[in-house]
Amino acid sequence: MNRRDLVALGLASPFLGTALAQTAPSFPNRHVRLIAFGEPGGPLDILGRVFAERLSKAWGQPVVVETRPGAGGMIAADFVAKAPADGHTFLFTITHTQLVLPFLQKTPYDPIKDFQPLTPVGVGGPVLMVRADSPVTNVQEYVAWAKAKGRATCATWGQGTAAHLYTELLRKQTGAPIDHVPYKGQAGAHIDLFGGVIDSAWANPATAKVHLQGDKNSGGKPKVRVIAIAGSQRSGTLPDVPTFVEQGFKGGFETESWFGFLAPAKTPRPVVEQIVKGLHEAARTDEVRQRLVDLGLTPLTQSPDEFTQSQQKEMPQWEALIRAAGMRAS
Repeated sequence: MNRRDLVALGLASPFLGTALAQTAPSFPNRHVRLIAFGEPGGPLDILGRVFAERLSKAWGQPVVVETRPGAGGMIAADFVAKAPADGHTFLFTITHTQLVLPFLQKTPYDPIKDFQPLTPVGVGGPVLMVRADSPVTNVQEYVAWAKAKGRATCATWGQGTAAHLYTELLRKQTGAPIDHVPYKGQAGAHIDLFGGVIDSAWANPATAKVHLQGDKNSGGKPKVRVIAIAGSQRSGTLPDVPTFVEQGFKGGFETESWFGFLAPAKTPRPVVEQIVKGLHEAARTDEVRQRLVDLGLTPLTQSPDEFTQSQQKEMPQWEALIRAAGMRAS
């Protein structure tokens, strides 16, 4: 390119910039859909609305939360995977839809190729509970109790969930006769636990804390005893509850889940950066951090590249957990 070409380009560039600014759509230029896995009133719905409110104020456009329950999160994830990659539709989900489901069954999306990771906002694991009048106080006693009974039932919120994997892993590692009982959600499982229909159940730490506080029906006495938490660390919500690892159980129990945001693959990088900026600003506020802790999560944010690398690292760990639990891993 000669000097004349450079001068011509320099003269033309202000007009070219104006033309591009007029033709390239800004983000967001209309309402944004935040697709949350789970039911209305569930943790992702509640927390998603907190983020949506802050993003709406920051962007000057409404951010609307749409919950899409069913199929272990597959419906919500698939909807976003096939959405236009312009940033106006993105996903709020958990590890299960991206790193667990694809090893348990065929999914209509590729968990890596079809998504652009944005950021996690918190990590943690579920807790194992028994009734407050149970003789069990720790995992070793739970295993011995199940063997003595000849059969112990353990409720989760569905087939293939992290809680289900941990149940099968405990059964396989110890030889205890623990039968998995899947429910559609936590509420029904916990009601049956209180009523003696089942022997044990999993819960998120926030829900377990509520049960520990009791209510008027229990005279304010705890309804449950929480004996362990899965994951690499204790929960700030229940700091006195030891992990499975602390109690001598490894080989998969240290694996933990995240709550995080993802966009469709090929979402433009400037749009990705703008969404992540808004999410990080919201996640670092005292209100949101407290909400995360109340849900039993440890607050955590990452850059898109860090989140991508984390998922690539975690995927074989979840596959190993699935295999260790004796469940199908393709």
